[in-house]
Amino acid sequence: MENTLLHAVSVFMGFFAIMNPIANVPIFLGLTVDDDEQTTAAIALRSLLLAFLIVTLFSLAGKVIFDLFGLTLPAFRITGGLLVFLIGFHMLQGYHSNIQHPSEQDKQQSREAALSVAVSPLGMPILAGPGTIATAMNYSSGGGLMEVVVTIAVFAVLCVITYVFFVFGEKFVGYLGASALGVITRMMGLILAVIGTQMVIVGLQGAFKLVG
Repeated sequence: MENTLLHAVSVFMGFFAIMNPIANVPIFLGLTVDDDEQTTAAIALRSLLLAFLIVTLFSLAGKVIFDLFGLTLPAFRITGGLLVFLIGFHMLQGYHSNIQHPSEQDKQQSREAALSVAVSPLGMPILAGPGTIATAMNYSSGGGLMEVVVTIAVFAVLCVITYVFFVFGEKFVGYLGASALGVITRMMGLILAVIGTQMVIVGLQGAFKLVG
């Protein structure tokens, strides 16, 4: 029992360091700056559910999936990094919708477009990125069924904590006003672009090691 508890604490700290819900709050707010409260909560829920499903899948069958498709972690890092960089670049430009009087159909299409960020870049690769997947595979493949269950359960707890940070973080920043949120959007765009670049660098380093 004591060993299981220590393992759970170790897994939690590992996931927390990789996913870091506190550091991801500004990024989440930057991506949902033009969305209403209901849409923001839906994006948070969808992105975390997707991240949980991805981590669960790779905890159970990560090595099999990579081997089946001939994938490598460096290739995953490079692709994810490029995606994050492009999202960050667009945020730096301050792109947003300029529709002043949308119809009901336009509103629905706009909401679906807003919800799409729950899949990319939030769900993957920000929340369930290469580092998170590698951490899940590392902790779950080190032992038997108990290690897999603990890994999945601990990540579920972290998803709940992250959801609370996301939802209440949006309410707090709502008091800052449109101008401040515009600045936050560009700042988070820069941070995302840097994160993406770092992911590509780490991926390239891993690729060169594989070739060497």
